[in-house]
Parts: sequence; structure tokens; C-alpha cells
Amino acid sequence: MTTQISLETRPKPLSSALQRHPRGRLAALLSLPMVWLVGVYILSLALMLVTAFWETDSFTSKVKPGFSLDNFASIFTVPAYFAAAVRTLGIALTVTVVCAILAVPLAIFMAKVAKPWLRAVLAVAVTLPLWAGYLVKILSVRIVFSEQGFFNWLFGPLGIQSPGYGIVVTIIALIYLWFPYMAIPVYTAVSQIPANLFDASSDLGAKGLRTISTVVVPLLKPALIAGSIFTFSLSLGDFLAAKFVGGSTQMIGTIIASNINLNPPVAAAFSVVPIVLVLIYLLAVRRTGALENL
Repeated sequence: MTTQISLETRPKPLSSALQRHPRGRLAALLSLPMVWLVGVYILSLALMLVTAFWETDSFTSKVKPGFSLDNFASIFTVPAYFAAAVRTLGIALTVTVVCAILAVPLAIFMAKVAKPWLRAVLAVAVTLPLWAGYLVKILSVRIVFSEQGFFNWLFGPLGIQSPGYGIVVTIIALIYLWFPYMAIPVYTAVSQIPANLFDASSDLGAKGLRTISTVVVPLLKPALIAGSIFTFSLSLGDFLAAKFVGGSTQMIGTIIASNINLNPPVAAAFSVVPIVLVLIYLLAVRRTGALENL
């Protein structure tokens, strides 16, 4: 009798209680992710947005709570700030377009033409930048385009010199950094295209470029959109590339980094710019219906 009573009064395991209460099970499953999403990520963004309306005392350099639109207005009224925002947008768009142009033919070759061993080699080459740290990759680009670097060593005898640290090398560095984020989804999409579509296009008289433009690219639209979201947003928020290989080039991230200690409200206001640009880009893509197929 004692044994039977002890078994009946013994607390049941938590898993049994969760099994009987689906809502409790769901709450337990989502509690930690929601704490991170709401308590850390969203709250941090909200505090940053609030800080963007504050002011910095010009005499004491202390941040004063309040409500002012001067920090946002400075983005448009200060020539250096506005030029940096426009320049960053142009660089991000250029990086995205170049990555897409390079990814499509490379993905077609890897998925439909290359032999298995060559496909494996190319896959390693494409994903290789993801294996190294960010600063290591930036340093490698800096060395390549330095005055005594690999570029001048290879092309110097032909009379071609390195463009030097500036916007061009910044774009090249960002393409090198973020190209895998475009190439991987595009390659995955190309590998899923039936081979008979290429044969049918060839039988109808379409050449290689026409097949790519009329058959392949429309099917790759969701993959290109997915890749462009990464390349565009990551390029907008980058500033180390401009710092190490950009020379005097300033980007949005450069303005944020230079003001984060001196004038935090201005840094917070500028931090909103990439978020707004990405939201505008996503809304524009959504209107095309491409996000529905992602």
C-alpha cells in the first residue's frame, strides 16, 4: 500500500504536463527565441531610434534626452553626410548588380557543364571567402592592390596600374566578401532547372545568351532576389572595407563609426538610413511578386 501511494503521489515529469497542454508546449518552445528577438534585437533597435531624436550638448558633449529632428535633417543638409549616403547606395547597388552578373553564368557552368571534380573545385573556390575572418579578407584585398601588390606585379609590365585605394577597390572588396551569398542560391536554383529546357531552347534556335536571358533568368528570379537582399543590405552596413581599402571614401558606416562616441544621436540617426533603404528595397521587390516564390 505504501509503495502504491508513493507512486501515485510522485510528481509527474514536466514532459507529461507539456504533452497535455499544447499552448504551454508552444510557449516553452518559443520563450528563449522571443526573449532574444524582442528583448535584445527589437528593444535595441527601438532604443537606437529613440536616441536618434536626442541632442548632444555642444559645450559638455553630453547627450540630452528630448525630441528633435535636427539629426535626421543633417543627413540632407550636411553635404558630406548626404554625399556619403548617396555614395553608399550607389556602391551597394553596384555590388549587387555585379554579383548577379557573375553568379548566373558561373552557376550555369557549374550545374550543367562542369564535370563533378571541377564542380567541387569551383564550389570550394566560391565558398572559400566564407572560411576566413572578415579582417583577413580585407587585408588580402589591401595587399593585392597596394603599390607593391600582386596587381601591379602582374599587370605592371603591360602598363596597367592598380586603381589605388578608393571607390573601385572598395566595390571589388565588397564583391569578394559578399559574392558567395549571391552565388550559392543562384547555383542551387540552376541545379534544379531540368536539362530538357536547355535542349528545347537550343532546338528552337536560341543561342547561349538568348537561352540565359529568356529561359534561365526568369526561373532564377527568386534566387536572384534572395541573393540581392544579402549583398545589398550587407554592403549598405559595411564600413571596414571603406576604412582599409577605400582611401578617403566615406560610407554610411564610416559616418556612424566616427560619431558613435562623439555624437551618438547623429550616429543613431544615420543607422536608420540603411534600415529604411532595405525596407524600401523589400517593398519594391514585394510589389513585383518575387518574394512569394522565395
